[in-house]
Amino acid sequence: MKVVLFACLIAGAFARPDGDAEVLLDERVDQGDGNFKHTVETSNGIFQETVGTPGAAGQSNMVGSYRFTDPDGNVVEVRFTADENGFQPESDAIPQPPPIPEFVYELLAIAEQQRNSGVQFDDQGFEI
Repeated sequence: MKVVLFACLIAGAFARPDGDAEVLLDERVDQGDGNFKHTVETSNGIFQETVGTPGAAGQSNMVGSYRFTDPDGNVVEVRFTADENGFQPESDAIPQPPPIPEFVYELLAIAEQQRNSGVQFDDQGFEI
C-alpha cells in the first residue's frame, strides 16, 4: 500500500505543469460550526474560492468557483454549488449535449398515451 501511495505521489510531482508555482493567497476562515470560507490563488493562474454552510441533512453546502489556464492558454472558469442535490458545475467550458430531436418528444407522448390506455409491454418491448 505504501509503495502504491509513494508511486502516486511521484507521478503527481512529475505531472505538474508548473512546478515553480507559488501560493500568492491562502485565506481560510472556519467558524467551527460548519460555516467556512477558503480562498487560494497561485502564481500560475489557479484561483479557487469556496464558501460553506451547514446543510439540512448534515452535509456541508458549498458555493464557489475555480479558474485555471488550459493547455491552449484559455482561462477556464467553473462556478459550482454542492449541496443535498449533489455537485452542480456551471461553465462555458463544460461540453453540452446536442438538443433532443423533436421526434423523441413525439415518441414519448405516444408511449404515455399507450400507458394511459392500458397497453403493457414485457421486458423485451413486446406488447402483452
